[in-house]
Amino acid sequence: MKTKSIVLASLLTAAAAMGGEQFAMSDADRAMYAELQENNPAEMDVEWGGELLEENCGGDAGLAKFLGISEDDLPVYMSGFPRYIKQFDRVLGVDQVMQALMAKNGHKPFKLKSKEMFAMLAYAKSLANDEPVRIDVNANPQMKAAYALGEEVFMTARGGRGLSCNSCHSSDIIGSVLRTQPLPDLGKVGAGATWPAYRMTKSSLRTLQRRFQGCMKNALLKVLPIGSKEMVALEVYVTQLAKENDKTIAIPGLKR
Repeated sequence: MKTKSIVLASLLTAAAAMGGEQFAMSDADRAMYAELQENNPAEMDVEWGGELLEENCGGDAGLAKFLGISEDDLPVYMSGFPRYIKQFDRVLGVDQVMQALMAKNGHKPFKLKSKEMFAMLAYAKSLANDEPVRIDVNANPQMKAAYALGEEVFMTARGGRGLSCNSCHSSDIIGSVLRTQPLPDLGKVGAGATWPAYRMTKSSLRTLQRRFQGCMKNALLKVLPIGSKEMVALEVYVTQLAKENDKTIAIPGLKR
């Protein structure tokens, strides 16, 4: 624990010495961010995702039928992911559900880390735009277990630097600058409600689990596979934080 604290403190001190909040975002970056808020490039990905869903899953109607709900109920239902899906007896993300539907329809499923799946996921989740986050971590034993596992993954220190997700997102660290970016309160910024998002630094659409992977790599943690039990559980935990902060779905998000 002492080593972890020293490592993180040294990283934060170095960032502060380079200019703190000003170093985190230049005037040019701020101007670009404001412009992209009005014209988010990922809107094109969302539109493409809708086309892919139509081609491979039968569109909104096909997805709703596969989930056993009416098409009119899709927005509310989408606002509750990740969720327990009885036919698979697992807690799943929307992307995993669409993989199964693609296979059922005779299509080769897109990989969870593919740009096609990122786009399709962004479209599916955008159906819930302006809906409150409705994840229910107490809905059943499976969701309770997923939340508990997600909290464990978030809090457990591991890897070459002995860091955890909480090392950079605990209340005593939030607001510090690391790797040119202020460390956010994941609940208050609604991380669980605003991904998939366009990342300015990557010039592309990314998902929440893909962002988790980037953090893990930078922190020298073993990178968990997208769609793994642990990664889905981590998304459950972070999405619950968004719900506790009364966030609404806003896809695609915009991130630096």
